[in-house]
Amino acid sequence: MKQIAILGSSGSIGTQALEVIREHPGLFKATVLTVNQNAELLIQQAMEFLPECVVIADERKYEEVKSALAHLPIRVLAGEVALCEVVQLESLDIVLTALVGFCGLRPTIAAINAGKHIALANKETLVVAGDIVTSLAKAKGVKILPVDSEHSAIYQCLAGEEGNELEKIYLTASGGPFRGKDSAFLASVTKAQALKHPNWVMGAKITIDSATLMNKGLEVIEAKWLFDLTVDQIDVIVHPQSIIHSIAQFNDGSMKAQMGLPDMKLPIQYALAYPQRIKSNFPRFDFLQYSELTFEQPDKNTFRNLALAFEALETGGNMPCVINAANEVVVAEFLKDGIGFLHMSDVIETCMNKITYIRQPSLEDYLETDRETRIYAQELVTNS
Repeated sequence: MKQIAILGSSGSIGTQALEVIREHPGLFKATVLTVNQNAELLIQQAMEFLPECVVIADERKYEEVKSALAHLPIRVLAGEVALCEVVQLESLDIVLTALVGFCGLRPTIAAINAGKHIALANKETLVVAGDIVTSLAKAKGVKILPVDSEHSAIYQCLAGEEGNELEKIYLTASGGPFRGKDSAFLASVTKAQALKHPNWVMGAKITIDSATLMNKGLEVIEAKWLFDLTVDQIDVIVHPQSIIHSIAQFNDGSMKAQMGLPDMKLPIQYALAYPQRIKSNFPRFDFLQYSELTFEQPDKNTFRNLALAFEALETGGNMPCVINAANEVVVAEFLKDGIGFLHMSDVIETCMNKITYIRQPSLEDYLETDRETRIYAQELVTNS
């Protein structure tokens, strides 16, 4: 039985991971559960899954959680530092990092240092510090198993291809809720419109990122580190049906595509069970229900975030850290109606031009870049 820590058990990935664990009680054990603020859901999850330990990052909720679970043999911790402590538990086999944003970096590094395999749903960890994280994982003999559907697809396509040269990958994108729309339309879109993704059920932040195509841009940067690729080996194609999750092209011209219905439980289960595939009762794809699968180029001029992400990857250094921090600020503001849809790209681009560039950053440099960028981006939003 694999002992699993779920960092972010109240979010979309975390709750779906618990569905997978619930369906396979003989294979998986939820040993650690953590949430940011949702004490009520954490208590419910703890009572059902009886983990060894739970963490509530918001220390103000500690007493509520501790009191509710006092009758159970569950260790209750609080605070962000505790996240880095629990991932080091000797009993753990794999850590699912389903936290949203930059906050996933330190716990992931702590888990790798402790020799724990990582099921990575927190793409920002590799966007911000991919060089440090992947080097450390290699040194510690730790596997990083991608949970994003696109990167899981590439990972699956590469199974059995050891020693064969990967020429290029194609990351597929649904195009989000505004595919085909122009800047005039986007100038007045609301968060309610942006949160209506046509194919996937996700958290608010990643859903907005999908609408702006920043999510695909972050995935491009993540792919560079996961699969040791150069910028010109990564391409993005819009595939509105979201059936082909991504494609690997080899040096002989042959291509492999991983396909399936858009259901995040598939890549979650694959990562948790790896290297085995285990039976599931997920709905099956029926070719006869899809008369055609279509593909088109992304509109990088209208959806500038994708172009900015490629630019950041080409520049390297701490530039991906800059766009990630700026993006987290503007998305949070957009969700509070504090900034317009198109203005988000303006703020990100300004931060890229103003924050000090560091070619070979240390972890401390990444942390400081993140801090400085957030302050500057918030000032830009406030003064706009």
